Amino acid sequence: MPERPYTYYDFTVSLCPTCLKRIDAKIIFEDEKVFMTKTCSDHGFFKVLLASDINYYKNIRNYNKPSEIPIQFNTDTHYGCPYDCGICQDHEQHGCLTVLEITDRCNLSCPTCYAFSSPTYGRHRTIDEIDMMLNAIVANEGEPDVVQISGGEPTIHPDFFEILDLAKTKPIKHIMLNTNGIKIAKDFEFAKKLAGYMPNFEIYLQFDSFKPEALELMRGKDLTDIRLKALEHLNELNLSTTLVVTLQKGVNDDEIGEIIEFALKQKCVRGVTFQPTQIAGRLDNFNPATDRITLTDVRQSILEQTSIFQSNDIIPVPCNPDALAMGYALKLGESVFPLTRYVDPELLLNNSRNTIVYEQDPKLHEHMINIFSTGISVDKAQENLIELMCCLPQVSAPGLSYNNLFRIIIMRFVDAYDFDVRAIKKSCVHIVHKNGKIIPFETMNLFYRDDNEVRLKELQGLTN
Repeated sequence: MPERPYTYYDFTVSLCPTCLKRIDAKIIFEDEKVFMTKTCSDHGFFKVLLASDINYYKNIRNYNKPSEIPIQFNTDTHYGCPYDCGICQDHEQHGCLTVLEITDRCNLSCPTCYAFSSPTYGRHRTIDEIDMMLNAIVANEGEPDVVQISGGEPTIHPDFFEILDLAKTKPIKHIMLNTNGIKIAKDFEFAKKLAGYMPNFEIYLQFDSFKPEALELMRGKDLTDIRLKALEHLNELNLSTTLVVTLQKGVNDDEIGEIIEFALKQKCVRGVTFQPTQIAGRLDNFNPATDRITLTDVRQSILEQTSIFQSNDIIPVPCNPDALAMGYALKLGESVFPLTRYVDPELLLNNSRNTIVYEQDPKLHEHMINIFSTGISVDKAQENLIELMCCLPQVSAPGLSYNNLFRIIIMRFVDAYDFDVRAIKKSCVHIVHKNGKIIPFETMNLFYRDDNEVRLKELQGLTN
């Protein structure tokens, strides 16, 4: 009998990239890769690359754990995912990180910007609006793990420090500032004031490339000197920083290893987050057919471009394994020790305190004995080390601090091309809408921003 040229693996519900209607989709294995295929009755057939590593993609399912839901849901399930966001009762995951956009405005007009930001777009939120949005996050999360203050460019808000003060009055465990670094680079006194909000405060610094031509393509100007000056100030203050890299194939994916090696040498840097470009918002100079880069592409580049991490060092994150991968290391003196490989995955999935079997690495074991030689056993060290092993830890490991942690995060945001309703229901990065609704990051950018909401209303009408 004749055979199809692929292996059928799964079925899901996706979107037409053109009209955003829900359509059926198949997941298939072909040519050692994972693809999604789907057909819209109006716009035809689409074939989208999901992963370049079949074994990793299949292993994702082994990292799926019971969902942690918010304290409350905010909307009914009426039209069906993804048309009910707010957050609806059918969503499967609380917000591990919630983005608070305090302004639409920015001091750049980046060719790559999911939020359409520019010096003239939209407006600043008022203090009252921001207070309402913060209260909405707290109502859903109780004690939110991470709230990321974002925009636009949040540092240009005229009430910026008043907003930070307000956020500090809420029961938020960790506050992040998402910034392009221009204000930090140009004003050291501004950076010093930011440092006063530590601990439990971190900079999420845009850091896409060392190449002027790549920065011109993605950000509209060469920001190399700005990035380096901002890091000089942050290093001087030892203000905890994550470098965030938006990735596009053939533009900056050849720099992944170089950026990691650079980050490890920076006193203030606690890790690097790599974000493949989401096809949403303003996206000039990007071809979805050729420029898309997958989570597995990024993971493989990390393994190929660095000598630090091995295959079992970069693993799926159980709260949303389709979209997140992580790798952790300890910085001890001049040495870097990958840590994820020593974590028992079964205990990770069960939300238990993990056993870290670092005796397998004699050099790391020796370091740990030295650190915990003042009356604390190595067994106790193993128990306490897990306090370091989350996205943004509240450190309580004797002998260690957040300064010793280095993490790699790969954060994939699905779009209309690779939309998989199974994965979107597990989205744990949310945005608080200016109307107070809590919305997954991915669907916010597709349906719930300004003019996009007009199309959403049309799609909701089609479901009635």
